[in-house]
Amino acid sequence: MNSPDSLERVQRLITDQLSLPSPPAIAVQILNAVQREDVSLHDLARIISADPALTAKLLRVANSSFYALPHQITSIERALTVLGMNVIKNIALSFAIAGNLRGDEQTGFDFNYFWRRSVTSAIAAELLTTLLEQKNEDIFVTALLHDIGVLVIYLCKGEEYSNLFSERVTSGIPLVQLERQKFGFDHQLVGATLISAWGLPASISEPMRYHHERGDVPEEYKKTAEILSIAGRLSAIYNEKDSARQVRLLQKELTVMYNLQAEQVRELVDNVANETIEILKTFEIDPGDIRPFSQMLQEANEQLGQMNLSYEQLVLELKEAKEKAERLAGDLREANSRLKELVFRDGLTGLYNHRYFQEIFEKEVFRSQRYHSSLSLVMFDIDFFKKVNDTYGHPVGDLVLINIARTAAGAVRSNDVVSRYGGEEFAVILPETDQSGLRVFAERLRRSIEKMTTEAEGKKIKVTISVGGVTSVPEMTDITKKLLVDTADKALYASKENGRNRVTLLDPFLHIVD
Repeated sequence: MNSPDSLERVQRLITDQLSLPSPPAIAVQILNAVQREDVSLHDLARIISADPALTAKLLRVANSSFYALPHQITSIERALTVLGMNVIKNIALSFAIAGNLRGDEQTGFDFNYFWRRSVTSAIAAELLTTLLEQKNEDIFVTALLHDIGVLVIYLCKGEEYSNLFSERVTSGIPLVQLERQKFGFDHQLVGATLISAWGLPASISEPMRYHHERGDVPEEYKKTAEILSIAGRLSAIYNEKDSARQVRLLQKELTVMYNLQAEQVRELVDNVANETIEILKTFEIDPGDIRPFSQMLQEANEQLGQMNLSYEQLVLELKEAKEKAERLAGDLREANSRLKELVFRDGLTGLYNHRYFQEIFEKEVFRSQRYHSSLSLVMFDIDFFKKVNDTYGHPVGDLVLINIARTAAGAVRSNDVVSRYGGEEFAVILPETDQSGLRVFAERLRRSIEKMTTEAEGKKIKVTISVGGVTSVPEMTDITKKLLVDTADKALYASKENGRNRVTLLDPFLHIVD
């Protein structure tokens, strides 16, 4: 997967399928400046200071508890002098990129959650690097952007990509594996490709390429990729539901990997929350319910008195396991409900399909006979619909079908069933409706569609329908679903033969109903 040839092939796939966003203008200026050998602190300060909002945010971070500087920083030049050009550059890039890559929450993608988790990862990576005494001035921006490929794929693929999130939850298959199966690449490679195209150094882009990989990581990027992976898990403690188990596993892993003591790990976990809350406000991101893990433990056990930490964690894990089971059960019910809807819904109009009509009408016929109630059926289709398709094209024809479906759905009661019977033909089941009610409904439906206008390509398109209907009343015996469908169909075609845009009602014995 990561040989030069395969990487080049995958990058071609990425550029063929995705439209990679351009970096923000201020980010381009900063990147161009720092790549010059003769750049000075004054040059970089001038570029950043030209953006008052960016300047204010950067100074807030420089004066935050995250850096705990002994004196107040009041200018960008002073911040550059104290914290260094690379640190300030990366903080400025972080704000510029995170502020630019936002989207409409109405699309279904939670951008606020994405950036909250990314900022938490950046804080976690910075704190862990400091704790391990590993110098890496790029770690904050690297961790902030390490999952940016997820955002890019979503902005290009939308619902197609969203489906992979649901599949990950139900199947347990890692997202990167699902991405490779679906697209031929994963978000690691997309992120690395984007960051490289923007001109950021390999020290940032390359660790992003491997942060989900266990092996096959170039030696020079192994430590940073490892930090990114752990930072992502530290972020998950505060942004997902399985926090107690995550802390327990991380505590064991960090003890083995870095010889950290349990108390150091607990302090690290708490510091991630404390620092993240402050920095998120500067990014103008809602921190949500983030609070230190020790506080979460205390809240989970406030009625249990003073107990040792391992028992507290066990209690919290049991509580979270119960919540997770309940959540999964709810998700499963919702997924089953959605699946059932998909099976029985017409893909174009959203109405019930022919299969559902056949099943539900069988039940309604049986119910009407058992309880001695009336049952009516309407069938209608669009007059001269072929002419609409031939004149305006099938996309416009589809729009007409959609509008008719909406009109019909808006004309029925909650217990009536509207379905697309096939092509341009529709059916409406009207439980507990006699011949008089059938006549009123059918005429109202015909008039509503006659008044309807579909606008497309500057044209106003009007259509009419031919309607046929039949009613089964309690006195009738030996009524079957097939008999009622055949009768309504014959009534429909009688309307067509008699001039269209009209209603014809027949009884099951093919007598015209006045």
